Amino acid sequence: MKSAPEPTLSDVAALAGVSRAIASRALSAQPRPVSADKRERVLRAAETLGFRPNSLARGLANKTVNLVAILVNHIHDLSDLDLFDLLLTEIQAIGKQVIFIRVGAGEHAESFLRDGVAYHVDAALVFADFADAATVRRMFRNNAVLMLNGHHDPGVPSVTMDEDQGIRECVADAAGKGVRTALLLTGRTMSLVEQARIASYRAALARHGVTLLGELAGDYSYASGRALAQQIDVDATGAVFCTADAMAMGVLDAHRQHFPEHRPMRFRLYGFDNISLTQFDAYPISSIGSDRREYVAHIVRLLNQPADLAQNSGQVLVATRFVPRLTG
Repeated sequence: MKSAPEPTLSDVAALAGVSRAIASRALSAQPRPVSADKRERVLRAAETLGFRPNSLARGLANKTVNLVAILVNHIHDLSDLDLFDLLLTEIQAIGKQVIFIRVGAGEHAESFLRDGVAYHVDAALVFADFADAATVRRMFRNNAVLMLNGHHDPGVPSVTMDEDQGIRECVADAAGKGVRTALLLTGRTMSLVEQARIASYRAALARHGVTLLGELAGDYSYASGRALAQQIDVDATGAVFCTADAMAMGVLDAHRQHFPEHRPMRFRLYGFDNISLTQFDAYPISSIGSDRREYVAHIVRLLNQPADLAQNSGQVLVATRFVPRLTG
């Protein structure tokens, strides 16, 4: 027996009593002009017939491939998992798929960006520290690039966390509790975002008269935080500020004896990113975070406006805030 032919867009349009063009607009993943009544009729007809839009054919028709590239150095930070899970969900909700491109770090990243094989994508989201907009545009032969790594290249839109606000609140909390000395555990110091973050900590500590005993460089990971914890003088240090929650988790585990019932006995502990794990009993670490949904909403809004993404140079700032918990 022959199987029944797959329903077509024309079949949907006929059942809904609309033109093929209107049916196409109603089923488009992009915002297209069509009345609510006709859209509802088309969607109901498509469901009745079991019609599935051919995204590849649709992409060829409007010169899009419904694919977004995300450039990262790597994905191993716990904060990456929280962010990218939400980001992928929202990008897929607008009818696009994602390809992650890992460029690495240092010389490897420079080589990759210079010689790497690019893909045909509708847009590129740049989280990688070492990538500039001009290089990424050449790489993909596409001007639709959004900078999310702290670069504010002329003529290119960016979305950036206003980290200074949350850091000021965090340091003010420590100073208000009598902290007079502090240690700063950092991540990759070659990152523009990290450089700005460190500068904000230095300024906030100086403003409150807190002596910065030193800066210890890690890589945002739990392992680096736990290793650096061995260098903390618990008798001389009033607070330890970490530029990643994963590092703060490593410090907490290395010094659990100084946090009875998670409360600070020798020094106070502060993280950064407000990752989901800090909301559980094992790691109630005071942290700094932003509204990830707001951050992702700005990214998706720009993805839905490809002309603006390619031509607009607007810079969006997303506020951060201090989130107090037991270790602070």
